[in-house]
Amino acid sequence: MTSNSSSATPLLEVANVSKSFTMHLHGGARRDVLRAISFTAAPGEVVTLGGPSGAGKSSLLKMIHGDYHCPDGAIRIRHDDGVTDLASAAPRRILALRRHVIGYVSQFLRVIPRVSTLDVVAAAGREGGLAPDVASERARTLLTMLNVPGHLWALPPATFSGGEQQRVNIARGLIAPRPLLLLDEPTASLDARNRAVVVELIREKQRAGAAIVGIFHDEDVRDAVATRIVDVTRFAPAA
Repeated sequence: MTSNSSSATPLLEVANVSKSFTMHLHGGARRDVLRAISFTAAPGEVVTLGGPSGAGKSSLLKMIHGDYHCPDGAIRIRHDDGVTDLASAAPRRILALRRHVIGYVSQFLRVIPRVSTLDVVAAAGREGGLAPDVASERARTLLTMLNVPGHLWALPPATFSGGEQQRVNIARGLIAPRPLLLLDEPTASLDARNRAVVVELIREKQRAGAAIVGIFHDEDVRDAVATRIVDVTRFAPAA
């Protein structure tokens, strides 16, 4: 792991972002999660979010992906035609950024039932701008690298084990050449062999110039890929 940040122009800027949730099952009590968090991610960087479970790391990734609204601060993403602040962007703009700019590997695989594994991965490639034949070939390559047996490719991934589903999820999230990549514990359900594959895939994206923001509870994986660590507990609200 290196501690020096990139001198390149940041692709992502998180500026003074705060987040709270209203807990309706607890009488409408408000829970503050993050307060005034700021950091950047430039092409070729792997910025990892540090802190214990419940510190708001996954919530922050979902804000950067546009799943959660950003009520305070700015989340600026640089792309070909300018800079978009997700805090004020229209839903249509956020969807366009997801297709062409933001890749996301979540902790859970959510796909249409009965669609084959190969089609699930290849479709993500086509949505990200790959030609159909290129997407299909890249899907086969990734599934092979991630040790998903070929006889399973025609089956829907909903029938797979948790580790197999996560490997399909990783292939789906990494197939398209998006410049910003968000990783939420991508190796959590994997054995050592497949963790090593994921580390190499992350390095491949880094070498290609992607800006990567990730959560890694596996310290060995984090130390293998991180160029910088942002401790989100520094931005936790006062108790």
